[in-house]
Amino acid sequence: MAEAVRTRDVIETGPRHTPADVIRLNTRFANAAPADLLRAALTERLTGRTAVVSSFGAESAVLLHMVASIDPATPVIFLDTLKHFPETLAYRDQLIERLGLTDVRTIRPDAERLAARDATELRWSYDPDGCCEIRKVEPLTRALADFDATISGRKGFQSATRTHIPSFEMDTSDAAGRIKINPLAGWTKADLDAYFEAHDLPRHPLEAEGYPSIGCSPCTSVVQEGEDPRAGRWRGWDKVECGIHTPAEGPDQPSF
Repeated sequence: MAEAVRTRDVIETGPRHTPADVIRLNTRFANAAPADLLRAALTERLTGRTAVVSSFGAESAVLLHMVASIDPATPVIFLDTLKHFPETLAYRDQLIERLGLTDVRTIRPDAERLAARDATELRWSYDPDGCCEIRKVEPLTRALADFDATISGRKGFQSATRTHIPSFEMDTSDAAGRIKINPLAGWTKADLDAYFEAHDLPRHPLEAEGYPSIGCSPCTSVVQEGEDPRAGRWRGWDKVECGIHTPAEGPDQPSF
């Protein structure tokens, strides 16, 4: 794999990472515990400049606790879409203080773009893809310009479209070769619950009200018994992701 720490001119003249790097990383960490994988990524700089992208949602405390235990100065990107539940913003602040995170970057959409494309603030009701593009995808693209890899909290059990996510994958939104790391891809709900209990981590207050997956308030509804944890996201729309992530391919079709 190419050097983890690269100079700016190297990044500009060639890809940071390639699909071959992803294959090697998935092979090396095939049986690794999430904390060990994260420690290698954050302390050995295996993936270069790396940031966590966190929604501070129902399960976020687990990944953030692991990261903070290794390096609390790891950059954490939070997208404030200006449509979050107030409970999410309060939970974000609670976790930052509790875990000692020192570099949480709250990123908001561009005001001029919002005024031009969502002046009524109702775009979510008739064009949720466009709303996510303005409020999440575009701001994150800007925020990640100087990073070589991101860490995500996605898990395979969350929905049918996430079943096959690998521990490492190419970020399809980035032509320059950014890697996406999913250390909890193979974890179950029971694994998460056990970690919450073992480390006495606070729960998102909306989880107890029937929200196992929490996004923007207009597009998040209560999940019924037997549904996928993400069934309450964009209910009634043919939409399963905000655009930051794409549905994972099957086991014989790697996502890069």
